[in-house]
Amino acid sequence: MNKLSGWDDTIVALATPGGIGAIGVIRLSGKNALTIVNSLFPSKDLDKQPSHTIHVGLMKDNEKTIDEVVVSLFKAPKSYTGEDVVEIGCHGSPFIQQEIINTCVKNGARLAKPGEFTQRAFLNCKLDLAQAEAVADLIASNTAASQKAALHTMRGGFSHHLKELRERLITFSALIELELDFSQEDVVFADREQFFTLIDELGKSTNQLLQSFSLGNVIKNGVSVAIIGRPNAGKSTLLNSLLNENRAIVSEIPGTTRDTIEEVINIDGILFRLIDTAGIRHHTADVIENEGMERSLEKMKQADLVLFLFDVEDCEKEVFSQLAAFRQIAGNVIAVANKTDKFEITKARNKFSDIEGVIFISAKLNQHTEVLKEKMVESVLEGKVQTEDTVITNARHYHALKEVSKSLAEIKAGLNNHLPGDLLALDIRRCLHYLGEITGEITNDDQLDYIFSKFCIGK
Repeated sequence: MNKLSGWDDTIVALATPGGIGAIGVIRLSGKNALTIVNSLFPSKDLDKQPSHTIHVGLMKDNEKTIDEVVVSLFKAPKSYTGEDVVEIGCHGSPFIQQEIINTCVKNGARLAKPGEFTQRAFLNCKLDLAQAEAVADLIASNTAASQKAALHTMRGGFSHHLKELRERLITFSALIELELDFSQEDVVFADREQFFTLIDELGKSTNQLLQSFSLGNVIKNGVSVAIIGRPNAGKSTLLNSLLNENRAIVSEIPGTTRDTIEEVINIDGILFRLIDTAGIRHHTADVIENEGMERSLEKMKQADLVLFLFDVEDCEKEVFSQLAAFRQIAGNVIAVANKTDKFEITKARNKFSDIEGVIFISAKLNQHTEVLKEKMVESVLEGKVQTEDTVITNARHYHALKEVSKSLAEIKAGLNNHLPGDLLALDIRRCLHYLGEITGEITNDDQLDYIFSKFCIGK
């Protein structure tokens, strides 16, 4: 991609979080990065130093000493942005950090915009757009699964996959375009049977990527879990047990929880946002409790997963009726029989044997909650094993791939209907366009500004 006009100046930003800390890192990138820092660093002539070296000395503004710093050099093109990059490691005082930044600006740099360092890396072809977006995902990752998915994409796993698809499609596209140049001779360069096989393979590969988005969404954004049940079924106790802390108020009085309580727990690298809801029962004269039940039902409709908690001493008929009603509202419901510490477990299993996959626990004694956690993970992953395969976590990539899939279907239909090469070429170009949008080979300035505006400043 060609570099845009106005991107040849030098930028500066704090690359570490704001606030007091042991150290801070200030990053500069651009054609004058080395010159600017060299003018402030009399300890050594940085122009004469090789790339990828570290130097200790004083940072000065004329005769005024700002701090003793460590300067790291990364000369173009062997740097993150592809430009000259200098990183200044200083003491973690916000005052000192701002003094250094102000001095760099006074000497010719300008403050960087959010994501501008990574945007320059993209414009200088150090990263494609999918890899650049994965940088932000990696910074935001808060579980092992999200870190693994982002790192796989940032290291080019997804881009390599797309490159293979695109190159194979371009090869046949070129042959069909060549046929158009010799249309008077009625020659055929592209073997239609081989092309049909290729489109079929590409379609299957694209659909696999699309299907991975549901798992990718879970990895990136977590799973909302509504804990639903009658008053005094033990919902708040279960929340406390899963969190291993007393987060919700627990009492023997039915209807204690009047509003929803939300907390987050990490299970096997996946974030579950647990929502303790008000108990649901048919009749109550309490206006506030009625409002709480309405909110509970709303949370259940919005949740990715519902834990239907009931007391093992409850009437079987009522439990079956409630479970059936809840499954009509929410697709993914796990039945959980609670308070097994008060009821013989064998009788409880026989009593509710008709409920498939029911989990028997004692939230109060924290018994068998690990089994419930395993069931929650299994229910969300639906048997999918996390491997090194590409998992789509980005909504922009997902929507572009849907267009790719649609274009491939149209190409396949065109081959079945023996459409002429010029019409096939149009569908192929459309498919290549959407593949290029993912990696940034096809893009525009507004799209880039939007994507990189979501990054933190300094990255």
